[in-house]
Amino acid sequence: MDLNPVDAPFIEALRAALPAAALRSPEPHYLEEPRGRWAGRAGVVVAPAVVEEVARVITLANSARVPVIPYGGGTGLVGGQIAQEGPAPVLLSLERMRAIRAAHPDENVMIVEAGAILQDVHEAAERVDRLFPLSIAAKGSAQIGGLLATNAGGVNVLRYGNARDLCLGLEAVLPNGEIWHGLKRLRKDNAGYDLRNLLIGAEGTLGVITAASLKLAPRPAGEATALMVVESPRAALSLLSLARAHVGEGVSAFELMHRMGLDFLAETMPDLRQPFPTPPEWLVLIDVGLARGLDPVAALERLFAEALEAGLVSDGIIAQSEAQRQDFWRLRESIPEANRRIGAVSSHDISLPLSALPEFIPAGQVAITALGDFRINCFGHLGDGNLHYNVFPARGHSREDHASQREAIKRAVHDLVHDFGGSVAAEHGVGRLKVDDLERYGEPAHLAAMRSLKQALDPQGIMNPGAVLRR
Repeated sequence: MDLNPVDAPFIEALRAALPAAALRSPEPHYLEEPRGRWAGRAGVVVAPAVVEEVARVITLANSARVPVIPYGGGTGLVGGQIAQEGPAPVLLSLERMRAIRAAHPDENVMIVEAGAILQDVHEAAERVDRLFPLSIAAKGSAQIGGLLATNAGGVNVLRYGNARDLCLGLEAVLPNGEIWHGLKRLRKDNAGYDLRNLLIGAEGTLGVITAASLKLAPRPAGEATALMVVESPRAALSLLSLARAHVGEGVSAFELMHRMGLDFLAETMPDLRQPFPTPPEWLVLIDVGLARGLDPVAALERLFAEALEAGLVSDGIIAQSEAQRQDFWRLRESIPEANRRIGAVSSHDISLPLSALPEFIPAGQVAITALGDFRINCFGHLGDGNLHYNVFPARGHSREDHASQREAIKRAVHDLVHDFGGSVAAEHGVGRLKVDDLERYGEPAHLAAMRSLKQALDPQGIMNPGAVLRR
């Protein structure tokens, strides 16, 4: 069904239905994405302050068959918040819905609005002596609604799970404008189909998340972080197994870094202190958080000693202060910015079965080398199998020099991921960038069910058209 652009009568209808503060012009920052690869378009930007205003916008858009693009913090990397083509849409920003509505520390639950910034949620949880464990590099600008809409992961998935695992209930506006009041705080609720889990990860194509009941966790009494040098990804996986044997679920994060990432940091951020005089080929960052009465530093010391004796590690540093802990994390979290400054030819957010990682990484090197002289920065969340496998030009060249090869590189990496039984959309989602990939690698039955759900819930096709599924 054809959609209609935002026009003057539609804007007048919005003005009649909403307070003046809710309407604003499409400023450039609404139409950009972090990597600068796409420029969006919008007929109007609407920033409601309450769920009832969101419902009025969606009701009007559904009646007029005007597309709606939900917009969170704008940090998405797959174009889910950017409409490049088609009729000029309503860009629906949740930026004014930022309230922490309630905290229930005895239940380990917090209710927040979709526009709440992740960092603000962290701080609100800390004020009631709790932890909201979802953490990503863009925590200072990413919003809860967008994180849930993309089922974001981050560094603590190994212990706490993805965004989906940290949500008990939702408030949302469905494509017909009806408000779903699903902000339950229940751990068990089997009353029919799970609409919550349908909306999480749907990237705004099935409705607009306006608030969420989030799971909190007790704050670990003691935390410690170490950097350990390993010979290979296979040794890193063996170290992960050993770490779990030592502290069980106390392993909060287990991050793999390659020498190329450290080289990029030295090249683009020379003031960032590197932990080793000579960058090792492979390095892991291990973060543990333990309950009262347990010593996390001692646990890491015992782990290192046993791993050294087993030949799994050759060197290591255990943080001796909170400042040093933060320095270790700053090293890991600065790699994406270093990548951005170098300029990737093609970036890949992929996941693989853990046992396949040691074979995939060298196989990827062979596949990329066959296409030309490139540098590969392979790093990521080894504990949950999520790698950021990014391909860069050789020193002295730019990504523009290889623009014609971008698709071939992506195809080579994604074909290999598929062959190894992995996913080409690990934690950033599908957006518009990976619609072709979803069609190429997705199971036909899965895609057919997705299209049926889209048709059932959004028969007009107004919600984020072109994202996830082709129009």
